[in-house]
Amino acid sequence: MEARAQLKYVRIAPRKVGIVLDLIRGKNVNYAMAVLKNTPKAACEDLQKLLKSAIANAENNHDMDTSRLYIAQCFVCQGPMLKRIRPRAQGRAFRINKKTSHITMVLKEEEI
Repeated sequence: MEARAQLKYVRIAPRKVGIVLDLIRGKNVNYAMAVLKNTPKAACEDLQKLLKSAIANAENNHDMDTSRLYIAQCFVCQGPMLKRIRPRAQGRAFRINKKTSHITMVLKEEEI
């Protein structure tokens, strides 16, 4: 049994999200929440909301015990890129790619 939560079209680069996901992968949900609260990265705020959503899904949809949950899988995929133009010298244009992310988190119950 697993509980899943997804967050799509987040306006942060996947590389930046991946750094934070590496800190919490395979950890207990209480420990992961503490790490996210105390890590000074921009992605932590969105990941906290996602983790809370996954915990709520586990509790309400699958009747899982929240004290035994751990993060079984968490990964990030690149979403669509927003392409913007920045004016440069002598009439040239410079492209700026604003990346988006799709984040997925899967929780499972520890077996006794």
